[in-house]
Amino acid sequence: MNKIILSFFFLSIFLSTSIAQLPFKLNLCNAADSLTKQVVIYDPSYYSIDYPNGDVPLGRGVCSDVVIRAYRLVGIDLQKEIHEDMKSHFKLYPQKWGLSKPDSNIDHRRVPNLMKYFTRFGITKPISLDSNDYQPGDIVCWDLGGGITHIGIVSDKKSSDKKRYLIVHNIGSGQVYEDCLFRFRIIGHYEYVRHE
Repeated sequence: MNKIILSFFFLSIFLSTSIAQLPFKLNLCNAADSLTKQVVIYDPSYYSIDYPNGDVPLGRGVCSDVVIRAYRLVGIDLQKEIHEDMKSHFKLYPQKWGLSKPDSNIDHRRVPNLMKYFTRFGITKPISLDSNDYQPGDIVCWDLGGGITHIGIVSDKKSSDKKRYLIVHNIGSGQVYEDCLFRFRIIGHYEYVRHE
């Protein structure tokens, strides 16, 4: 009897946590949707930007900027969150760019740094070929080959065959919806609701 009560207790905690996160993830999907209505030119240039809440010029951006802007619209400044974590744990982050200290202008715009941050403070979810594993509000990262990484947000809109959720991303054609979940090799799958 105690095992049944204990199981019910843990199930209720799990369900209440999932339900509590649902509005946030739907809000993130809505934020990503709003970005698809903006005209953005793919621009990987380095920019000196404000800190915190800095952004590259309006109408410019790359894949990571889609994620950064969507989270900012739901009240999370990934520029600040990543910079603060990198100040204290710089050596935990990829050392690929020859830097000796954090740079709040660019660190959060690098997919490997976003992956490390989501691994540290989010939920790392399974990488699979089962489209049901990828739910609205999830973050997915891909390896495009040649050392190029990519990132996008799983939307709440389905593909034309209803088998997959569309991705909101920018791979060169602006901030758009695309049926591209399995187009490239997936290297990261995360849920990041809020870091307290």
